[in-house]
Amino acid sequence: MKEKITEQSIRLFEKKGFSETSIQDIVDSLGVTKGTFYYYFSSKEELLMDIHLGYIDELLVQQGRIFKDESETCKDKLFEIVFKLLSDIRIQGSAAKIFFRELKNLNEEHSATINTKRDQFRLNIEELINDGMENGEFRPDLNSSIITFGILGITNWSYQWFNPNGICSDREVAEIFVEMILKGIQIN
Repeated sequence: MKEKITEQSIRLFEKKGFSETSIQDIVDSLGVTKGTFYYYFSSKEELLMDIHLGYIDELLVQQGRIFKDESETCKDKLFEIVFKLLSDIRIQGSAAKIFFRELKNLNEEHSATINTKRDQFRLNIEELINDGMENGEFRPDLNSSIITFGILGITNWSYQWFNPNGICSDREVAEIFVEMILKGIQIN
């Protein structure tokens, strides 16, 4: 039931927004009582935090798997990260929208927790860029921090416009993005 509440809430938050969706809207759409909701969540904000944690924790796990593969180059790992972020739109598009759009509705403590995890994800990519600079895959004169923000900017914003059923697949968009990124940072 907790999973059903979460999934339905994501759909409602995407459609109406977090602030405009009431607990009553959530329970009515599921045909359950408020007591059922409160059995699993103490508040709507706790539910939102649960959605945020689920999204960022899974991204960090996937990122860790990608980075542990010692047989792949930094370029390959960069592609896998970009592809993961884009393929998540197909798999978890609504949760991605909630993650990026509704952070402002978390309390200060919860927001700090999520921001720490988001920072870790970003710093891991920055470290990958630095590793690529050190091993000669990427130009040595890059500002890895700004490059990382650029990569996250183009991938994270894509949830607004990318249609996984459109003319380009998530893999094709990832290839286009990484080619665009690499042509600007790899040594020729």
